Amino acid sequence: MTDHLHRCRWAEKDPIMQNYHDREWGVPIRDSRALWEKLILDGFQAGLSWRTILLKRDAFREAFDGFVPECIAKYDATDIERLLGNETIVRSRIKIKAAIQNANAYVSMKKNGEEFSDFVWNEVSNQPLRRDGINPATRSETGDILSKKLQSRGFSFVGPVIVHAWLQATGVINDHEKLCFCRNAVMRLRTY
Repeated sequence: MTDHLHRCRWAEKDPIMQNYHDREWGVPIRDSRALWEKLILDGFQAGLSWRTILLKRDAFREAFDGFVPECIAKYDATDIERLLGNETIVRSRIKIKAAIQNANAYVSMKKNGEEFSDFVWNEVSNQPLRRDGINPATRSETGDILSKKLQSRGFSFVGPVIVHAWLQATGVINDHEKLCFCRNAVMRLRTY
């Protein structure tokens, strides 16, 4: 790319990843459903590249009823087989079942008066954590804690590595590299 902007190294060469980096990655998400969708997609990404998930994201949204947790919570064995037969998404029985289980956990939290966004953002006092942007990590203390809390509420496929990547993607943790043009821009978006 010839725009001469400093970006995180992982986004420098691939136009798809560059666009995702510049427009989405690390931007704080406060909407509960959108946060939940990203968590589910991060689960599907496990063992694959994020680029693969980005290329399939629209197909996932169509296959999973727009990622409306209340709809997905009602999925049964027929829906699992339908999804396993859908060649446009990642077809993993364990990941599909986890998405359904996580929809049920999300709905349960909501029924109990616990807003998913508040649950996540309260963990960081409603402000993105700013990491050094120098040493990329696959885990964080916040990710470890939230992983356990999600599991205690009935979520699955939410280990510390998946949760840390999700927190980075949703702007809960600002992990843009020190010279990246997005680093300070994202911090300015930190308040409600």
